[in-house]
Amino acid sequence: MGITAHYTPLNVKKRAGRGSCPVSPTTKGLPMKCPACHNEMQLLDSGSVVVDACVGHCGGVWFDNFELKRVDEQHEDAGQAFLDIPRDPALKIDMASKRKCPVCETITLRRHFFSVKRKIEVDECGQCGGIWLDADELRRIRGEFVDEAARVHAAEDEFSKTFDKELDTMRKESDEMVVRANKFASMFKALLPSTYIPGPQGGQAVKRMDQR
Repeated sequence: MGITAHYTPLNVKKRAGRGSCPVSPTTKGLPMKCPACHNEMQLLDSGSVVVDACVGHCGGVWFDNFELKRVDEQHEDAGQAFLDIPRDPALKIDMASKRKCPVCETITLRRHFFSVKRKIEVDECGQCGGIWLDADELRRIRGEFVDEAARVHAAEDEFSKTFDKELDTMRKESDEMVVRANKFASMFKALLPSTYIPGPQGGQAVKRMDQR
């Protein structure tokens, strides 16, 4: 049986102290504006997670910091409530436009891939940590990995593919530099009198220095 989402009026249920943005619209008693279509958003409550959704317009969802982690896998039931948000099919969204954080208001959201699979782009606020998902992106995200272990494994594999060869080259170059440095030091010692070398010297060198 699926979870029923409840659309809660903002004057009944508000969230205070959103991250590092104490002057957010909700703390002032105002509804947040959708960063994609600029319509007012509603609070959507799945029972254990509350998000801001652009209901009846573009169908996007705003997740405060760490909220998305609670619904980004298929086994997390709370996420089911946010998969089919009512939207206006006639509304066109400019996917290339820069968007402002609906919480911090003046911060431009940073667009990046959600995971190492590089298939889904999300918009994230560098200040409060919130994430904006356009319609249907949550469904696609939930289909990427079975669980967190699979996500970590994929990230480790990608890291190995990207950096292992480069790191190996750096290690070899580092070893070669050490060998060259040792050779240069040996040549330097052979060319200069030992009295010029800092630190403890050979017996004859110390004797000559004592005689001065």
